[in-house]
Amino acid sequence: MTTQTKFPTLEERGFGDGGNGGEGSAGRSAGGNGTALSVGPTGIWIAMASITMFFAAFTSAMVVRAGLGADWTRVALPRILYLNTAMLLASSVTLELSGRSLRAAREGPFFGWLMATAALGVAFLAGQLDAWRELAARGVYLATNPACSFFYLLTAAHGAHLAGGLLALFYLVARHRRIARGASGQTILKVTTLYWHFMDILWLYLFLMLALWV
Repeated sequence: MTTQTKFPTLEERGFGDGGNGGEGSAGRSAGGNGTALSVGPTGIWIAMASITMFFAAFTSAMVVRAGLGADWTRVALPRILYLNTAMLLASSVTLELSGRSLRAAREGPFFGWLMATAALGVAFLAGQLDAWRELAARGVYLATNPACSFFYLLTAAHGAHLAGGLLALFYLVARHRRIARGASGQTILKVTTLYWHFMDILWLYLFLMLALWV
């Protein structure tokens, strides 16, 4: 008598849709009861470590270069940078309030605070451009002296990394209804929040370094 071997189905192996229209495994990961949930946070921690090393190297080079010669001429920081710092700190608060509203199942406040965060992020980048325009109006450009070069490079690098977080915020805004109803997006919200707070802390560090050395 021949025995027929039965192989497990795709659903039994965890690759099927589980009756959720193709969102079985992804939905389980977003729901927080699968090991795949850790992939996003792990990836963002690695990215943040790389970004930290990048900016640490740049600021170390700035400090060393500042002590090398008389061509290091300090410039007065544009006053708008203080406002920018306040806006970025406020954006971390609004993002936290958005997450709390989501956990409380309050879709309206969740969306409102999320929009406020995105608006503050855009305002911060606009403020950085305004700071550059102010320096240019004073005749201070990238190649004016080494101090100016580091100012432009550090603020531009931070702005580029913040823009990546802003794109993630726009994605969350576009899908806020699905996220509020628990359909998807829980993981990206947590990862975006973590990254955004990191950008906030990084800016505080850079602002302090620029105030001390530039």
